[in-house]
Amino acid sequence: MAEFTLYCFSESGNSYKAALMLTLCGADWQARGVEFFKGETRSPEYRAFNVMGEAPILVHHRDEGDFTLSQSGAILLYLARHFGRFGHETEAEEFEILRWILFDNHKLTSYTATERFMRHFRGKKGDPAAEFIYSRAQDAWKVLETHLAGREWVAAARPTIADLSLCGYLFWPQQIDVDWNDYPAIGRWLDRIRNLPGWAAPEALMPTGQ
Repeated sequence: MAEFTLYCFSESGNSYKAALMLTLCGADWQARGVEFFKGETRSPEYRAFNVMGEAPILVHHRDEGDFTLSQSGAILLYLARHFGRFGHETEAEEFEILRWILFDNHKLTSYTATERFMRHFRGKKGDPAAEFIYSRAQDAWKVLETHLAGREWVAAARPTIADLSLCGYLFWPQQIDVDWNDYPAIGRWLDRIRNLPGWAAPEALMPTGQ
């Protein structure tokens, strides 16, 4: 058995954050596909495993027993501590990383993932609610673009879990309806992430949730 099992699916940017972190750290891990689009996360069995009914879920198979954790931000923090990689080196970095993970979870990923689901997967482009959410996603991209102007990484002079959190949904430009040429600092930053040793696209790391 692998050391880690990740409940995930390739269409999920939140799952991708955890899968990418495991891969970049060289972890011994296996993907357990979640059939999201068939309603698995809403099933009683899945809710009994994770009351939030979401993916990803990380299971760390430890000698003293399995340790199970959900929410991508918490998973990234746990893995950074476990592997001693992509984390903080100073107290200031610790809270800067946390600040950007919270911004991502509350603003960037929340709006980007929702507008993608509504406009791409549910065909609701033009729907007033979907377009409002899309406009909020654009606002979040502008914040990130401004922050990245003149710097290579989000929270430190090197890549951290803040970068891995924020990039989770941004490798699908067609699906989120964005041209990164309009956000050149983000585009360059995504290229730097692609060039990290071991980087792989979501579809190469996880099974589909269809």
